[in-house]
Amino acid sequence: MIRTEPAVLVLEDGTRYEGFAYGATGERLGEVVFTTGMTGYQETLSDPSYAGQIVVQTAPHIGNTGVNQQDMESDKFWVAGYVVRDASRVVSNFRAEGDLESALQAEGIVGICDVDTRALTRRIRNAGAMRGGVFSGEAYGQDADAQLEKVKAQPSMAGQYLSDVVTTKEAYLLEHTTEGEAIGSVALIDLGVKRATPWNLTTRGFDVHVLPADVTAEQVRALDVDAVFYSNGPGDPQANDAQVTLLQELLREGYPFMGICFGNQLLGRALGFGTYKLPFGHRGVNQPVRDTATNRVEITSQNHGFAVDVPLDETVDSPTGFGRVEVSHIGLNDQVVEGIRCLDIPAFSVQFHPEAASGPHDAAPLFDRFRDMVLEASAKKSEK
Repeated sequence: MIRTEPAVLVLEDGTRYEGFAYGATGERLGEVVFTTGMTGYQETLSDPSYAGQIVVQTAPHIGNTGVNQQDMESDKFWVAGYVVRDASRVVSNFRAEGDLESALQAEGIVGICDVDTRALTRRIRNAGAMRGGVFSGEAYGQDADAQLEKVKAQPSMAGQYLSDVVTTKEAYLLEHTTEGEAIGSVALIDLGVKRATPWNLTTRGFDVHVLPADVTAEQVRALDVDAVFYSNGPGDPQANDAQVTLLQELLREGYPFMGICFGNQLLGRALGFGTYKLPFGHRGVNQPVRDTATNRVEITSQNHGFAVDVPLDETVDSPTGFGRVEVSHIGLNDQVVEGIRCLDIPAFSVQFHPEAASGPHDAAPLFDRFRDMVLEASAKKSEK
């Protein structure tokens, strides 16, 4: 397909990147971020953590494997906009059920192709993630100053509460898929969960209650679950006070806890530590982290623009009274905290994605660690 309809990406610093319309046409605003994954573009598009963001693919050739229902991480595409260099003109994969551009059009995702994504990525790395907008169709004909004004008028990602946008509206139960009785039940607080997360729990013997972000402690107690899990999700963790208060209450009652990505940031806040916005974040499936207990290096999938502020090389006391805390994983690219381990309560979290469906799977055993922690806590409870 030869694309001829013009489009433009406008950054808040006034930089403009001309290209051609890809997917739906119109006007979309969001935070412009880049992801370095060479595979998994469909998983990226359907990841709720990308809500409110215009995603730039650094891999130059996108769309050649098409799309299919099996690889969807949620029921829809969540990105605010999409930027690629070379949009594939053909689909060549035995699993394909359609082409990417048709899927983008059906989902209403306004995209742009034929952009120098290398130059764009270098600008974001140097200046940090910026607000931006993709304009095509009638919106392309707007005055350049008017387009820039719209870009600057949108709110920054800092301070945004997006959990209510991406969470499930109704609670539902996913039963364990292993033989025999379930080994336990988990309350999974949906802050933007991907399908791979409950799958990793049900295949390890858990019944999983997926709950809305505004669930109360009373509602969790009524389910008589054995553990609590916080999912990934978009937005600024400083805006999620309700979920922090809920977690503190459940931790004090002894519930074993695991969190991933956004859940890691909220555990950090519950323990009394601060969070901060990274210059351009970590997004992609090739992020190296070091396990501080074993010195093993794992290649991980990540998607976050905020991080937890915990001392890297020492055990510290939780300012909110949850005992000793240490950093369990450290990012090797920039020494950012990538995991937290509590030493006096059964709780841990990681900033990366051990459930990454498109890989890598180095960190998948963390779900086994969670299972073992829940079983140990249940055994101690039975002895009392």
